[in-house]
Amino acid sequence: MASSDLEQLCSHINEKISNIKRTLSLRNCGQEPALRTMLDKIGDEIIVVNELLNKLELEIEYQEQTNHSLKELCESLEEDYKDVEHLKENIPPHLPQVTASQNFANVSDLDPEEPVKVEETAATKKPPKEQRSIKEMPFITSDEFNGIPAYMKSRLTYCQINDVIKEINKAVVSKYKILHQPKKSMSSVARNLYHRFIDEETKDTKGHYFIVEADIKEFTALKADKRFHVILNILRHCRRLSEVRGGGLTRYVIT
Repeated sequence: MASSDLEQLCSHINEKISNIKRTLSLRNCGQEPALRTMLDKIGDEIIVVNELLNKLELEIEYQEQTNHSLKELCESLEEDYKDVEHLKENIPPHLPQVTASQNFANVSDLDPEEPVKVEETAATKKPPKEQRSIKEMPFITSDEFNGIPAYMKSRLTYCQINDVIKEINKAVVSKYKILHQPKKSMSSVARNLYHRFIDEETKDTKGHYFIVEADIKEFTALKADKRFHVILNILRHCRRLSEVRGGGLTRYVIT
C-alpha cells in the first residue's frame, strides 16, 4: 500500500473517531439537568419558529393570489375602457344627439298643471330621411374569451381578437355605405365596387350582411394570412359569423 493511501485511510479513521467523540459528548450533555432544560427550551423555540414560518408561507400564498386577481381585474377594466371608448367613437348616426341646452335647467319653473306647448319647426314638419343602420359584429366578452379552447386561440390575446373584429366591422360599414348610396352620386371606383358586391350576392346571403377577403384588402390594413383565418375560426366558434361558400368565394356572414 502506498504511503499516500495509508495517510488517507488514517485521516478517514481519525475523522470517524472525532465524530463519535463529539456525538458521545453531546449525548452526555443531554443527560445533565441544566443543559437538558436549555435544550428543551431551544426545542420549544424551534417549534414556535416553525409555526411562524408556516403562517408566513400561507400569507405569501394569499398575497400572490390576491396580486394575480388584481392583475386580472386591471386587465378586464382596461378592456372595458377600450370597449367604452370604441362605443363613444362609434355612436350610430341615427341616435338623437343630446345637447347641454336640453338639460332639465328650467323644469322647476314649469307649472305641472299647464300643458307643455311644442313649437313646430321646419325640422319637425319634415323629418330627415332615415339612415339605414348597418349591422356590426359585437366584440368578444372576457367570459367568451375564457371559454375558447386553448388549442384554438393558441397565443392570441383578447385584444388581438377584438382588434380584428373592429377591422371587420370597418369593412362591413364601408361596403354597405356604398350599397346604400344612390347610384347617381357614385364615383367610378364606387360604382365598380357596387357591381362586384351585387355579383357576390347569393340567395343564401340575401338579407344578411357579409364580406369577402377582397373587402378586407380593400377597406382595412389586415392581411388574410394564417393568423387571420385562425381568428375567423374563433369568431365562428363564438357565433359571430358563419360561412357561405359558392362560386369560388367564401362569404363571411355577420350573425
